[in-house]
Amino acid sequence: MGTLAVLLVGALGLSGCISGSVDPLAQLQPVDATFDDELSGQLQAVLDEAVRLSGSSGGIAGAWSPWAGEWTGATGTVDFSENAEPVTTDTEFHLATLTSEVTCTVLLQLVEEGRVSLDDEAAEYVDWVPGIEGITLGQLCAHTSGIADYYPGLKSHFVANPERIWPPNELVSSGLALPRTGAPGEQWAHSRTGVLLLSMALERSTGRAWNDLAEQYVFGPLGLDETSLPSPNDTELDGGLGAYSAALAANGTADCAVIRDDTEQSSSMGGAAAGAVSSLEDAHRLSAAFATGALLEEGTARKQWAPIPLGGDAPAWQSWGLGGAEYGPMRGLAGESTGALTAAFTDPDSGLTVVIALNNSTSGGDFAREAAFALASLASKAAPAPEHEQPVVELPWSFEQATTRMQELAVCPKPDPAAEPAPETAPAG
Repeated sequence: MGTLAVLLVGALGLSGCISGSVDPLAQLQPVDATFDDELSGQLQAVLDEAVRLSGSSGGIAGAWSPWAGEWTGATGTVDFSENAEPVTTDTEFHLATLTSEVTCTVLLQLVEEGRVSLDDEAAEYVDWVPGIEGITLGQLCAHTSGIADYYPGLKSHFVANPERIWPPNELVSSGLALPRTGAPGEQWAHSRTGVLLLSMALERSTGRAWNDLAEQYVFGPLGLDETSLPSPNDTELDGGLGAYSAALAANGTADCAVIRDDTEQSSSMGGAAAGAVSSLEDAHRLSAAFATGALLEEGTARKQWAPIPLGGDAPAWQSWGLGGAEYGPMRGLAGESTGALTAAFTDPDSGLTVVIALNNSTSGGDFAREAAFALASLASKAAPAPEHEQPVVELPWSFEQATTRMQELAVCPKPDPAAEPAPETAPAG
């Protein structure tokens, strides 16, 4: 557990159910200032390039270095329509798989209250779902349940028909029908099927809806007034960032010549795993609280971030906790939902936080992660304000590595204006 998280828990005396407002980075006394023009310009350039490379109409991003200040930026328009509104830093967007941070935080607080246990079997609560014997609530949050992710197989259906309402049981059944990724607790494999199943278990155990639980345990304490899981029938995000994706062939490959407008969509495609909407400032506070454990008791927060190896070719500096990833010192998530890419990461010791949201999901969640890494590389080097010290933030990637990966992962980039030849001018006279 990071030293900041320990300080926060001790100073605020936080426990399972919290009332009032919690500022997860208050202990650092963040500098109330904006970055200088040079750093702000560099960060804006990353956002502009991320929008271009991802094929988005627009995007939003922010970087916060408590010892130095902050930058927030927006670029482009909310959609591709002829008279589209410009994106602003107040524009709401799809939270994508960062939604699962909320679901897992609710789980951990219910564990602290003794309402459920991480070792409880999911079948105890969702007894109508077959084939989940031996899978625990903790494994669903850790993505070690062995249940496959329903999203890849249904992605083309989501893109082609985003307004369809998907019952949670249908999505869970789709994931359960796929080959298992391993025995329960054996290995890590991301599965929004598992998080959706977890939310069903939590709703059944408490008799309360996800939004009610999220409001009590996360949204209320953090003051997240612009974050919620829309009703499946509410397909419009008024004034929000639109959603787009290249059409998908039967084999899953992208057809960049055909861009689908998925702006009007049902949250049921992601539900409690990937269906929430939020804003830049709300995502900043959520990321900071999730990384520091500010809503949890110290022991729970420490248990949450006990590293789970990702296996395969993943480097040693990448691991998983209960509900999120850890990349070097940065904790959080990057992921996709239909038409949207979102990433948010926080270093619990220094408070360094970055958030980015884009509205074309074609390039995948790893693209959003690398864009966030590029922002973090720049913001980690922000010069300290007077009477503040420069923290040591040892990121295991460079700015050049992150931006190179962005270019490699871009599937349907828009043309680079800088690479286009200048128009010829008529000779004088």
